[in-house]
Amino acid sequence: MRKLFGIATVAMLALGTAILPAMAADTLKIGYVDPLSGGGAAAGQIGLNQLKFIAEEINGKGGVLGKQVEIIPYDNQLDPQVSLVQIQKAIDQGVRIIVQGNGSSVAATVESFVDKFNSRNPGKEVVHINHAAIDPSLTNDNCSYWHFAFDANVNIKIEAMTNFMKANAAIKKVYLINQDYSFGHSVAGAAAEKLSAEGSSIEVVANEFVPLQKVTDFSPYIAKIKASGADSVLTANWGNDLQLMIKAAGDAGLSVNWYTFYAGLAGTPTAIQQAGMEDNVFQITEGVNNIDYKPMQEKVKEYIAKYPDSPIYYPRLFTAMGMVFKAVEEAESEDPVKFVPKLEGMRYANFIDGKEGFMRPDDHQYFQTMYISGFGALGADQPFDEEGTGWGWKVAAAVPVDDTIVSTTCQMKRPE
Repeated sequence: MRKLFGIATVAMLALGTAILPAMAADTLKIGYVDPLSGGGAAAGQIGLNQLKFIAEEINGKGGVLGKQVEIIPYDNQLDPQVSLVQIQKAIDQGVRIIVQGNGSSVAATVESFVDKFNSRNPGKEVVHINHAAIDPSLTNDNCSYWHFAFDANVNIKIEAMTNFMKANAAIKKVYLINQDYSFGHSVAGAAAEKLSAEGSSIEVVANEFVPLQKVTDFSPYIAKIKASGADSVLTANWGNDLQLMIKAAGDAGLSVNWYTFYAGLAGTPTAIQQAGMEDNVFQITEGVNNIDYKPMQEKVKEYIAKYPDSPIYYPRLFTAMGMVFKAVEEAESEDPVKFVPKLEGMRYANFIDGKEGFMRPDDHQYFQTMYISGFGALGADQPFDEEGTGWGWKVAAAVPVDDTIVSTTCQMKRPE
């Protein structure tokens, strides 16, 4: 019995040591709820690596309020219901700052859950830092005081991208193809409206939807694009749905330009290079590593040295965490009730270019300079390629922050 008791005690101590970081009381806990397995794992892992890098940097400077920042990952498998289980687990472990982004359907579920949880549990409030989900409803009709969006929403990106396209007289026919869920439909609707607006010379020849992350052969879709006579494709597809579509287009010899939201996501740059689509693929983001801003480029070099297979794809995470840390410091508290008001209206110099952005109090949408970039061979002043392809992202156009501002229907309900 003494031997069994000793073994059990050692096991319990080992278990305690294993879970200690997630239960430490003297850390500022950041719960990262995003896919770390399944089809969205690559995107989720990039975000986790960036958060770890950010935490290590701030911890080396003494942390926040004298506390070390602790990043606790929770794999939500890109599933809304799994996300709720993981968020409850995070709350039970003392997490009050939730970072989530991949999947607008997931974000909508998380936003609603956090809003209801906070109204029912005064004194235990949590905040939802959304770094990637951009369905406009999140900051419009379904907006929440406890939700902050750091990526530009669909309306912002479509406004900038379609203006860029309409300025190109060579674009005559555009094929819309997007994923068949709320986000894909919001992109398609906004793009069709803007491209077909009065005064536009562009014809939308098709508006197609594909099942989310279920198609393994895109050749039938590519054949339809080819038959339509389109010279350009606009798509917000991401992950396998974009990579496989690019591959099929390359195999079929489809010669069009691609205007995307997520061509920079892991695996897609390689697919573009293998398909031989040099300078034919564009994306809209808040910036790329080859922007001529030395402080950012030095930080990118440090990051790549630590995570050579994980590019900085979410520069907004650096901005978001910097703003959260600033708000916590100014409030002298990690209680969201106290630091959330500091986030509202905050102006902040963006990580990617040093230019100032701001958090609009009306809907908690962050506004920043947006960039449209093309993918291809790099010049001497463009040091960062993608995934060892020898190609990289090069700025094609910059949209000043004042030109990104769109209206909102949010009727923010603030706690008394």
